[in-house]
Amino acid sequence: MNKGDFIKAVAEKANCTQKDAGIVFDSMVDTIVSVLKGGDKIVIPGFGAFELVSKPATTKINPMTKKPVKVAACKQPKFKFGKSFKAIFND
Repeated sequence: MNKGDFIKAVAEKANCTQKDAGIVFDSMVDTIVSVLKGGDKIVIPGFGAFELVSKPATTKINPMTKKPVKVAACKQPKFKFGKSFKAIFND
């Protein structure tokens, strides 16, 4: 399922237009980005949690050349599903 299919499915479930569902989806993504950039974590009980984690600089081995390659430190978004959400799929 791609973004368009997802928005269409949400619009049908919410009984609204695809345009409105698309605006809500884009707003949700923008809000998640701005909250994570601000250093906060988003926790949605029954669904999961979004957070930004810092990855330290490391040295990896290039498998083709077998030479070490330095990988810079970075920040990476992370999502962890909640227990009750995971339980839905394991009944």
